Amino acid sequence: MALWRAYQRALAAHPWKVQVLTAGSLMGLGDIISQQLVERRGLQEHQAGRTLTMVSLGCGFVGPVVGGWYKVLDRFIPGTTKVDALKKMLLDQGAFAPCFLGCFLPLVGILNGLSAQDNWAKLKRVLNPPPLHPPFPVSTLLLLTILFLSFRLAVVQCVAVIWNSYLSWKAHQL
Repeated sequence: MALWRAYQRALAAHPWKVQVLTAGSLMGLGDIISQQLVERRGLQEHQAGRTLTMVSLGCGFVGPVVGGWYKVLDRFIPGTTKVDALKKMLLDQGAFAPCFLGCFLPLVGILNGLSAQDNWAKLKRVLNPPPLHPPFPVSTLLLLTILFLSFRLAVVQCVAVIWNSYLSWKAHQL
């Protein structure tokens, strides 16, 4: 509980910084889970640079983009009714999520030094068929109805740790 209270105080004092660092940390955790539990690399084969790439993407892309998106979503569809939350969830999952994924995967490729041609081929391979993320409509609907805006990014990233593991695995497949 003390850790949660400290997090809340830091979030109140520096909301943007804390949200960005939270996203980076949880993206890094997702990569560690991917490398250790999914790919079973072991500590000696762990690619620290890859984890750092995912942390960097979390801080420099995921945190700002997703955090900003929730602010835009609240301005675009004001209100907190269940119907408002459903509209936000549909817009989030139907429009934002595909665009986000279509930007995230090429960024990983660029940071990993892929050529434009190789990056495009990998993007087509990873997105065909499009990956499903079934927990997100339910969790998105819940977080849009019951959570304050300042907590949304942190909660969604906690729910997304498994998704981040999957994304890291898919983005780093040959």
